[in-house]
Amino acid sequence: MGARSVGRGRAAKMAYQTFRQEYLQVPPVTRAYTTACVLTTAAVQLELITPFQLYFNPELIFKHFQIWRLITNYLFFGPVGFNFLFNMIFLYRYCRMLEEGSFRGRTADFVFMFLFGGLLMTLFGLFVNLVFLGQAFTIMLVYVWSRRNPYVRMNFFGLLIFQAPFLPWVLMGFSLLLGNSIIVDLLGIAVGHIYFFLEDVFPNQPGGGRLLRTPSVLKAIFDTPEEDPNYNPLPEERPGGFAWGEGQRLGG
Repeated sequence: MGARSVGRGRAAKMAYQTFRQEYLQVPPVTRAYTTACVLTTAAVQLELITPFQLYFNPELIFKHFQIWRLITNYLFFGPVGFNFLFNMIFLYRYCRMLEEGSFRGRTADFVFMFLFGGLLMTLFGLFVNLVFLGQAFTIMLVYVWSRRNPYVRMNFFGLLIFQAPFLPWVLMGFSLLLGNSIIVDLLGIAVGHIYFFLEDVFPNQPGGGRLLRTPSVLKAIFDTPEEDPNYNPLPEERPGGFAWGEGQRLGG
């Protein structure tokens, strides 16, 4: 019994060290956001808090100064189940691929995209009946990634093969098949398109220019002058690992 207990203890310690190492390799913004979402859901499941303390309610925010709702409504994706896992997987994968891909070494710009997207969604949320905006935020991340990787070929559940820019619309169709409202998907697509247009399209147009500029205070806080030479980023062109999100570059 003693030898077995020692063996189990070593296995548990190794498992913890492996998990810790993998966890710390996740880029900081993705790690912070997904961890906050998981912990918020866990707190609700353990009945430490309730969704009624988290949801988006303009009257409670602006009249009763429950400011935390501006953030917490992005952290709760419903009870643990298929919908929660589906959203967490997509949030983690595409948030990480953006942070390790087109935002590599630009953490401040990535944080600014979070703030810009969250602000727009909050403003739109004043006019639509949505109480949690986390799923819309995930769709925004997927949309920006898909437009910046137009030649990646996607495989959705092994049933559909298409190029990356169609992914947000495929997800919206899937949501519709599950009987969910597509308003949240449309909101994410709209905000993602606004950001993509202002950041990637308009500056390259005749007479265009950069309207989105990351505040210097964010750059001072988040951007480090030197990169870690031992850091191994997740390849942005391979969002695979899951049958509904696998992809490869055309011609590759």
